[in-house]
Amino acid sequence: MKQILFSLIIIFTLFSCQQKTKVSSEQINPIWSETFPGVWKSEVNKPEDFNLLTAANKAPRAETLNNKSAQEFPISTDEIKAFTKNGKTYLRFPLEKEEQIYGFGLNFKTVQQRGRIMRLHMDHYGGKDDGKSHAPVPFYVSSKGYGVLINAARYIDVYVGTGVRADTKNPPTVYDRNARDGWTAQPYSDNLEILIPADGVELVLFSGETMLDVVQRFNLYCGGGVLPPKWGLGFWQRTPTLYDTGDIQTEVNGFVENNFPLDVVGLEPGWHSKSYPCTFEWDKTRYPNPAQFAKNMDKQGVKLNLWMNPYIWPEGKLYDDIKPYAGSHTVWNGIVPDYTIPESRKIMQEHMLKHQLDMGVSGYKMDEVDGFDRWLWPDVATFPSGIDAEQMRQTYGTQMMSLTDEIYREKNERTYGLIRAANAGSVSYPYVIYNDYYNHRDFITALINSGNSGVLWTPEVRASRSSEEWMRRMQTTCFSPMAMLNAWADGTKPWTFKDVYKQCQDVAFLRMQMLPYLYSTFADYYFNGTPPFRGMNLEAGFETSLKTEQGELDGTKNPYAEALKREVKDQYMMGEFMLVAPLFNMDAGRKVILPKGNWYDFYTGKYVGNGEIIQVEDGFEQIPLFIKDGGIIPMMPAIRQTSEWKENTPLEVRVYGKANGKFVLYDDDGKTFDFEKGKYTTKLLKAENNKGSVEDIHQSDSWIYGEVNWKFMTE
Repeated sequence: MKQILFSLIIIFTLFSCQQKTKVSSEQINPIWSETFPGVWKSEVNKPEDFNLLTAANKAPRAETLNNKSAQEFPISTDEIKAFTKNGKTYLRFPLEKEEQIYGFGLNFKTVQQRGRIMRLHMDHYGGKDDGKSHAPVPFYVSSKGYGVLINAARYIDVYVGTGVRADTKNPPTVYDRNARDGWTAQPYSDNLEILIPADGVELVLFSGETMLDVVQRFNLYCGGGVLPPKWGLGFWQRTPTLYDTGDIQTEVNGFVENNFPLDVVGLEPGWHSKSYPCTFEWDKTRYPNPAQFAKNMDKQGVKLNLWMNPYIWPEGKLYDDIKPYAGSHTVWNGIVPDYTIPESRKIMQEHMLKHQLDMGVSGYKMDEVDGFDRWLWPDVATFPSGIDAEQMRQTYGTQMMSLTDEIYREKNERTYGLIRAANAGSVSYPYVIYNDYYNHRDFITALINSGNSGVLWTPEVRASRSSEEWMRRMQTTCFSPMAMLNAWADGTKPWTFKDVYKQCQDVAFLRMQMLPYLYSTFADYYFNGTPPFRGMNLEAGFETSLKTEQGELDGTKNPYAEALKREVKDQYMMGEFMLVAPLFNMDAGRKVILPKGNWYDFYTGKYVGNGEIIQVEDGFEQIPLFIKDGGIIPMMPAIRQTSEWKENTPLEVRVYGKANGKFVLYDDDGKTFDFEKGKYTTKLLKAENNKGSVEDIHQSDSWIYGEVNWKFMTE
């Protein structure tokens, strides 16, 4: 009897445990509710309260989104599946045969993501596109005209057309490997599957008229793009680690004597009294009077940007006050503040205001907020807010951007800086991603991917192996969100390679001339969510989803179609009209794939092609630039500093091609947030029948330009 009773108890206990751990694995079709035209939300089970967008703390640009065109839901809802099981959420989206997928963060080697497996994990980039990235953004955009955001601050696994389901409606052909005919280790898959280590998730789906429209809606939903101060778009020089005030002044003098643009000097770790971790206090031996130093720099038209990492030195003004709000683990023996706690933010913000901003510091370079595992806090770490270590790692860069953005807004001063970690929701913060990886070609791929993922990326210049490589790197950084030379390690200058100095000087001044175009392009980013730098997949007339009928992709009969089918990761768009096709070290020339429509050489205005592949021979002197038909490029005289960009600056408006064109030229005071209150001016530049005109759109006191001269580049 006792034996039977004991057995019954065991059976009952096992049954009870099974009942307690049983979690439904039933597949459901998520229910979607439209929040804005072409934007739908859905919640699977119970999403976590803390996510990527709550960490960013930016509201959607509702007015602009509400003015967007209405869209049909782009996918059959029956084909979107979701369920939760054992604390994880499983998602599945359909993939059509020719559909291409872009996005999933700041990748450096790939643009098309179909056929790839990634774990989206905040980390240093290690040379492989496996999801470990400085911006592991869980957003993708499809060539079918829709995009999806998985709004979870978690390490997210994505399988982009890699797993073949047993119940697939489109089973791949089965081949016999013994016959060695058609067999592949990765058969065709018709689904995109995602795994989130959480009991629920919020999803946001975007539909648009084009892929670019989808990305715009995503950016607007995350708060809209950033508009940097005018000085932020000038040239930057970061100085060696232990430079002092005298060294900095000598550096600035060198830019004057060599007649090279300079708007920002970046101070590296040596400005701190201690670094790795940091004190956030000035070193009195190198900077005895930082307020006077900043004032002197400002008089010379030079802004100061300070390097930092966010970990607090054990001795210093900040440590005792902020320690109660720090996590369980240290980084380089420095505590890690939990900036989701208001008291912690306030302590750091008050310190920054008193010891840096009020002294005239214009911005920060925020380092080491991304990885590696061997020194960052481990996933077993805890934080006083209750936010776990994984969520903290996925959002710490965003938290730092938010913290500093708030204090600059309090002063009504725009900032622009550098960051090593960003994620979904950081699109409206004035920071550009950089890292220590240094492959020039991959820099351009990253620049393309930044436009697919709502972040900015800079292909900065450091050391080079030859003068030609130096020049090529200078050319590309001048056609990026931040034109910067980072000399923290070796003290290089723009004139270090004397045999190419003239070419480097020319391209830097060309960037300065093009600031009216570039500043207006960033205004479009702010108001409309249009990424200022983007890949060809977002350009009209550049088809990325082609039928693969027999013979169509033949490299001899139809090389253009074959080229479009491949990844295009070495050319990109800057703004609405300009195609940038960089040359790299040792290139004798290159091929450029032109979208459909007439295209013209930027420098000469001559016609170069329409929907075809052209060959560019290396002229050595210039970076290849092409303008689409009807393109308008407003330019100003060459200036060395943006402080020279002042009232009555004359404007040269270049017009390319034969088609009529128009361009919205933007201006404001260039330094405050007053533009958000309507204090800005936009004018419509129109070119029709070889005549130019200027029409008012939005008028305020902010207008810096004087005489407008039209230059029709194409005969």
